[in-house]
Amino acid sequence: MNEDALLAAATAPYRRAGRFAYYFARGKLRGDPVYRELLRAGLLRERARILDLGCGQGLIAAWLLAAAECERRGTWPRDWAPPPRPTSIRGIELRPRAADRARRAFGERVEVDEGDIRTADFGRADVVLLLDVMQYLDPASQRAVLCRVRAALPEQGLLLLRVGDRQPGWRFQATRLVDQCVLAMRGQWSFRQHCRSVVDWRTLLADCGFGSEIRPMSAGTPFANVLILATARP
Repeated sequence: MNEDALLAAATAPYRRAGRFAYYFARGKLRGDPVYRELLRAGLLRERARILDLGCGQGLIAAWLLAAAECERRGTWPRDWAPPPRPTSIRGIELRPRAADRARRAFGERVEVDEGDIRTADFGRADVVLLLDVMQYLDPASQRAVLCRVRAALPEQGLLLLRVGDRQPGWRFQATRLVDQCVLAMRGQWSFRQHCRSVVDWRTLLADCGFGSEIRPMSAGTPFANVLILATARP
């Protein structure tokens, strides 16, 4: 099927970055619904400059480059929106090893800067992605980063923010537990999570100059994830 061709194209560059990078990419891109939805629904169409904050080993870049390759080969899924055609893809990542895996995979095709999104220069972008990152920032830093994202975007520019919806119930607890395990695996035991409800996230986004809408983004998983589409207001 064409989705298999997309997955193969997206993961192939990671063979240059080692077994861990390759198999992590295969598992994440296959199992996490947010990647499929970004392309299926055309959320990144007509967005020339793409900035991925907390980009890890560059899975968004892998996905976008693979989309272009599948279009050239004629293997693009016919029931999906046309693929995006970005003019630039840039990622900022705090962890040196993850940033290095991205550079080894993509070379000069993708700009990967090692830095802290709380202080790094965002430059200008048409769409900014913050996927599963904000809960690791304290509330003051969350607000500051969102305000800086707004300053980096033009009017009607797009921020795609995926968060765990803080609410009673086991789904949110499962989300938080997995995030804590991720921190432990990275040796970041001292990091504390700062989660919000979707209502609180939308209120904060409004304060920072965004209108927003939400889409559930945990289909096929036990998590309480939500994708917030935040549009920069005048």
